[in-house]
Amino acid sequence: MVVLRPLRDDEYDVWDAVHRAEYEHGLVEFAGMAPAEARAKVDRDIRSVLAAGLATPDVWIWAVEADGRRVGTVFLGRRGEDLWLYDITIDVVERGKGYGRGAMLALEEEVRNLGHESVTLNVWGGNAIARGLYRSLGYIEESVHMRKRL
Repeated sequence: MVVLRPLRDDEYDVWDAVHRAEYEHGLVEFAGMAPAEARAKVDRDIRSVLAAGLATPDVWIWAVEADGRRVGTVFLGRRGEDLWLYDITIDVVERGKGYGRGAMLALEEEVRNLGHESVTLNVWGGNAIARGLYRSLGYIEESVHMRKRL
């Protein structure tokens, strides 16, 4: 069974460092940005979305727990009237065990508890595993952004 619990203050700094590194890696690998450009974008985005860390209004960061141990995190925030899944990460050694699916289902319950009927997300085009999971849970692609590096 997978449950979400609020990330604690003493867990935030480690989560923040890992989240920044993974976001930067995604921008370089999947969006083709140069590392310095990606790092600058990560800094801008984090300052904008998480201005006060865990105390930022309309932002929720949860630890994903299974069998009483932490196996990942989920990061949700409000953009206008919509709720956006900014990030879901299952620890590398815990992947392939159904925790991502369980975390998404638990997130959907949290979204309903917040009074919303939908959640929106972006996924890297090259992340076939995540895209397959989202599709299997009923998410639909509303747009596809494409680029060709010349």
